[in-house]
Parts: sequence; structure tokens; C-alpha cells
Amino acid sequence: MLIQLQDVVKIYNLGAHFIEVPALQGVSLNIERGEFVAIMGPSGSGKSTLMNIIGCLDRPTKGSYFLENTDVSRLSDRELAKIRNRQIGFVFQTFNLLPRETALQNVELPIIYAGIKASARKEKANQALGQVGLAEREAHKPNELSGGQRQKVAIARALVNSPSIILADEPTGNLDTTSGKEIMQIFGELNKEGRTIILVTHEAEIATYAKRFIKMRDGKIVEDSSK
Repeated sequence: MLIQLQDVVKIYNLGAHFIEVPALQGVSLNIERGEFVAIMGPSGSGKSTLMNIIGCLDRPTKGSYFLENTDVSRLSDRELAKIRNRQIGFVFQTFNLLPRETALQNVELPIIYAGIKASARKEKANQALGQVGLAEREAHKPNELSGGQRQKVAIARALVNSPSIILADEPTGNLDTTSGKEIMQIFGELNKEGRTIILVTHEAEIATYAKRFIKMRDGKIVEDSSK
């Protein structure tokens, strides 16, 4: 089992009086290596909080999270940063590209943090851009690319360290229908290659690209089904 969450609770303390707001209420979830999972639910359902915990961007208030049999909820911030860099690739709705850097330089960022030499970095970044069909755009900056191309750069950046998990948070939310389909087809191909894809979306049409569907409401999983 790649991912195991056991009775995960996440509570945020908000305001001057630290009012407790439960975001996750006892979530248990197993995800096997190579799955393509869509997490769905209305705003405030807890789906983004769940993804943040799976991506080691946040910690559970209660419960445990095992990633490849390691209880990551007990790891230090430095150890969590290593996991994020080497085992998890992130793709966000807003692309999160550095505007003054080229496509190649944006893709290189994760491997700079991984300590890989400059010559090897360029080769790996070029390979990742080629994988999403943007090899000829390596010298272009984000403002010289379409929305779909920017998201492809973001996917290449997520791939460059060869992570076992790709987490995509509303990856088509800022794209037109045609570009959105292209992005989802890339995720489908990556899944066929054996990568685990976990997608957060509120769009039913986008979710159909996945093979398993998890629906959330009020911080709980209310449905877990497969094609």
C-alpha cells in the first residue's frame, strides 16, 4: 500500500478566540501504487485539506498517515521537505511558475534543491519538457506561453525528480476546454506508465479521467467508488 490514512482529523484554530474549525473528521483512506484517484466535493468539504496532508504540506491534528510504510506525521519539517522534493510532484491551478525564469529554468527548480549538478539538471529538465510536448519552448518565459502550455511546464516540473505520486489540485481550473482535455490526457499517459495520480477537482467531466472516485462532504468521505 502506497498511502494509508487512519482516522485523520484536522482542526484549524481561527480568530482571536481560537475557534476550532474541523476540516477533516476521522478520514481513513488507502491508495495503492499506480492508482488514478479523483477527490471531489463542494467548497469546504475538506478535499484540499486532505490533499495537503497527503502531500506533506500539512500535518494531521489526530490520526496517522503512512507513506510507503513510513509514519510521516512523526517526521521533522526537514524530513517532510525531502519527501516533498523526491517522492511527490505538485501541479496547481495557478501554475505557480516564476515569471522571470524560462520554462527550462522553472522545470529545473526541484532538481536544484535536490543537489544535482548543472549539466545533469539541464538534461533532466529537457527530458521532462519533451515528455509533455514542450521541448521547443524551453527558452520561453511564462508570459510567452498559453495557459495550457504553462500547465504543461508545471507538469514537467512535477515530473523532473521522477516522483512516485503526482498531486494535482484543480489543474484545469484556469484552462479552456481543449487545453483541459490535453492536460488530462497527459495525466492519463503518466498513469499508464505507473505513476500514482491524485486529482482534486469539482468538475465531474474532469473526474471521469480517473479510475477511482472519492467524494467528500463536511470533512468526511461519503463515497468511494471505482470504474
